[in-house]
Amino acid sequence: MSAVSLLDHLRRRVAAEGPLSLPEVMADTLTHPRFGYYATRDPFGAGGDFVTAPEVSQMFGELIGLWAAVVWQQMGSPGWVHLVELGPGRGTLMADALRATRPVPGFHTALEIHLVEASRTLREIQGRVLSDYSPTWHDDVSHLPDGPAIVIANEFFDALPIAQLQRTGAGWHERRLAFDPESGAPIWTLTPGMSPLAALVNPRILATARPGDIAEVSPASLSVADVLAKRIVGQGGAALVIDYGHARSGVGDTLQAVQAHRPVDVLATLGEADLTAHVDFAALAQVVKQAGGAAHGPTTQGAFLSALGIVQRAQALMAKATPEQARDIEAATVRLIGPDEMGTLFKVAAWTGPMDAPPPGFEA
Repeated sequence: MSAVSLLDHLRRRVAAEGPLSLPEVMADTLTHPRFGYYATRDPFGAGGDFVTAPEVSQMFGELIGLWAAVVWQQMGSPGWVHLVELGPGRGTLMADALRATRPVPGFHTALEIHLVEASRTLREIQGRVLSDYSPTWHDDVSHLPDGPAIVIANEFFDALPIAQLQRTGAGWHERRLAFDPESGAPIWTLTPGMSPLAALVNPRILATARPGDIAEVSPASLSVADVLAKRIVGQGGAALVIDYGHARSGVGDTLQAVQAHRPVDVLATLGEADLTAHVDFAALAQVVKQAGGAAHGPTTQGAFLSALGIVQRAQALMAKATPEQARDIEAATVRLIGPDEMGTLFKVAAWTGPMDAPPPGFEA
């Protein structure tokens, strides 16, 4: 579907309902069953709009799989556990994780694979990639079955809808989507009244923000974190969250659109580009702690993967590779852990029960 179809849909909604909140816009833009970005294409890889870490190198998924196996052992190697991935993309991470953990005694026998995926297009791809493992799909984390679970969320929270609040001299107003009456182009506007979502903004920001500052909150992300934390505390397991974002809550407009591996204008490419925002790890950690869980990290992706042994894994692969393959492995390692690549921008956090041992990569 073209962006025109999505824009017509949004125009009809604005005409009927008034200016739309950013969560409503992001939900329609990304996951609308007819017009949504993820519903109408496979955006991953060199031929798509962006590349995620599992597509950079098999080492990423392998190490995440071994992380999950060690966590399972820390849990006492239960005979039954859900291995869950949120937003599994093409299924690359899960496939690499399962291949790497095949030698771990008892691990695969205990696993039930669950994938939380809204896109029917991506579900078909995941089904082909993971056909040997009979995964079960779910539309939402709240639909996951009961039981201990190890949850992987790589670049999942950044795509969940956010709301943007802008500080004025009178207080906090919510940013919304409208259409210019003359040109018909999409524009941002502010609600005339104060936004109740200001209650979700970090108190330090509320006290120090200046007129014009933008604060972002994500009720959807907080809700997912709450659901995961409560089930981990009550039923056992752990969650691993990998995403780009900030360790400390702050102000700023982080909403971005990416098309063909380049940033593009958000309003000019609705429906044709990926929409994401930086993850507020501090806000998620607060929800986890309020639910009785323990929040580990965040640490940087570079530090996390290094602690799991990515350098040693790369060296082992390079020792058996051709010179060209060795160069590719070295380049992929740099991209994953280099401070000027994904190594610093991406953060990693883990959530466990309050009395559980720190999971791998968070021992310090």
